[in-house]
Amino acid sequence: MQVRPLSAEFVAEVDGIDLRHPVSEAAHAAIVEAIDRYAVLVFRDQPLDDEQQIAFSSLFGPLETTRRADRPGVTLRLNPHVSDVSNLDERNRILPTDDFRRISGLANQLWHTDSSYKRVPARYSLLSAHAVPPAGGETEFADMRAAYDALPETRKAEIEDRVAEHSIFTSRAKIGFTDFTPEERAKLPPVPHVMVRTHPGSSRRSIYVASHADTVRGMPLPEARLLLMELIEHATQPRFVHRHIWRVGDLVMWDNRCTMHRGRPYDLTQIRDMHRTTVSDEVPTVAETAA
Repeated sequence: MQVRPLSAEFVAEVDGIDLRHPVSEAAHAAIVEAIDRYAVLVFRDQPLDDEQQIAFSSLFGPLETTRRADRPGVTLRLNPHVSDVSNLDERNRILPTDDFRRISGLANQLWHTDSSYKRVPARYSLLSAHAVPPAGGETEFADMRAAYDALPETRKAEIEDRVAEHSIFTSRAKIGFTDFTPEERAKLPPVPHVMVRTHPGSSRRSIYVASHADTVRGMPLPEARLLLMELIEHATQPRFVHRHIWRVGDLVMWDNRCTMHRGRPYDLTQIRDMHRTTVSDEVPTVAETAA
């Protein structure tokens, strides 16, 4: 297995391994070491089925179940441990324009980090390309460690001990989507997360914000929202961003603790079939009793 950097400190391509087969302890350790350094790893030519992707992803921790499993009356197209990041319904037909799954999925074009709307957020995400449109549909990643390093010292001090509250309803409301059932609303209350994290594998500091973040504890709401917007704008300057152009068979793995990402637009009459497994971080970022 070889790890080939695509930039000095952010994003690397991993060659010489077939993830359809069991991964050795040495290879597993090398992958963890690589993602601790680069935060985003690209595995080309990996035509995984869902069971193979689940098996590989489970090496890194417990897997989340898709949020769609909590919606009454929904028939899942994929295994509950696989998030369906596609424009297809349960019969593999392109979703109509008014389908809630299509509309909600448009919010993936906002800068975010997976599952920050959960009290225990995501550690890693692994996204596999089964079908890609002829143009568009790329994924962009932002290096939140480099963004933190570039902050003025006054801004670092300002956010050092701050806690933001995140909600799935916040990000979806930004695109006008409010179609949540009472069960979904009850299960996903706003949750607190620190705004600065220390990455356990690299000891590097990173900004932890996202489109799910709505308020900052102890700050008036207008100032809090301006601060969140400014941090996202700062972190998504071109110098901190890498764009991945998908090919069928790509598997991209990223560390949600020190990156943000977003999907790019594409022609929704063309099929884009992407399967994501998400590894839980297992512990909350804020140690307090859940309300």
